Amino acid sequence: MKISTTRRDVIKIMGLAGLNIAALQSTLSTYFMETILDNAYSESILNRTIPSSNERIPAVGLGTWQQFDVGKSASDRDPLFQVLQTMYKKGGKVIDSSPMYGRAEKVVGELTQRSGYPDHYFYATKVWTRGKQSGIEQITQSFSRMNREVIDLMQIHNLVDWKVHLDTLLNWKEDGKIRYIGVTHYTNSSHRQLQEIVRSQPIDFVQFNYSIRDRNAEKFLLEACQDSGVAVIINSPYEGGSLFGHVKDKPLPQWSKEYGINSWGQYFLKFILGHPAVTCVIPGTSNPRHALDNLGAGFGLLPDRDEREKMVNYFYSL
Repeated sequence: MKISTTRRDVIKIMGLAGLNIAALQSTLSTYFMETILDNAYSESILNRTIPSSNERIPAVGLGTWQQFDVGKSASDRDPLFQVLQTMYKKGGKVIDSSPMYGRAEKVVGELTQRSGYPDHYFYATKVWTRGKQSGIEQITQSFSRMNREVIDLMQIHNLVDWKVHLDTLLNWKEDGKIRYIGVTHYTNSSHRQLQEIVRSQPIDFVQFNYSIRDRNAEKFLLEACQDSGVAVIINSPYEGGSLFGHVKDKPLPQWSKEYGINSWGQYFLKFILGHPAVTCVIPGTSNPRHALDNLGAGFGLLPDRDEREKMVNYFYSL
């Protein structure tokens, strides 16, 4: 029997008797809950264009820092496999990793191979070392760990020795081993340097931090990316989870439902995706339900500039 469930149904169910997800889990079977959530989003996920190629990628991806640095046990890996399965079913593709993230690259490579459709995903990773030869060796190792003959996006992690590595990445891109190249950082203090690189170097992507509370990137960096035709990946959208502490036990505004927002996670992600310069946001999780919720931000309406300010004002009113 197929259960047909809409977002409105999910909202109603989650509101019954003031229950939250934890309470629902105790009263409904795991299968029933997963079926409800799995059918909550039926339209196609939002895709955004990579300016340098006009290729379109899903606007909600997956970060792998910490969550994918796990061993081989089923208890560690099965939830991650389900996260990837959820992405596949809902149209998500972008997986962002790094050699800095311990075993994450290898876990991604093994689990995507296990899925049976490894070519569905868009693989983004990084070089994070000093020196040309060391960089080449690390990049080569990433190919092996992720089981890829071609990497979709290779980024220079936290700008470490970026001028040296950029030369290598340009050559590998020309040879067809890497499809796109980029640079990353996670601090506001890096934004001015990222802006200079975006304006002066032939890169396809830049990745940096941005959230509803940490809006430094709005001052000049997002505009620079838009003007220069560089795709933007946003990391730290939840500020390491601290945003949820600010809104704990606080209600979503009723008007947020107009944008298909059913959780605070979607509220935070839709704020980010409402900025036209943003190509993709990469919240990290090892929880399949959280992955499904995150992907939900890629469905439905997005807030415009005035509506995003309304979201900010409500957040700070709590």
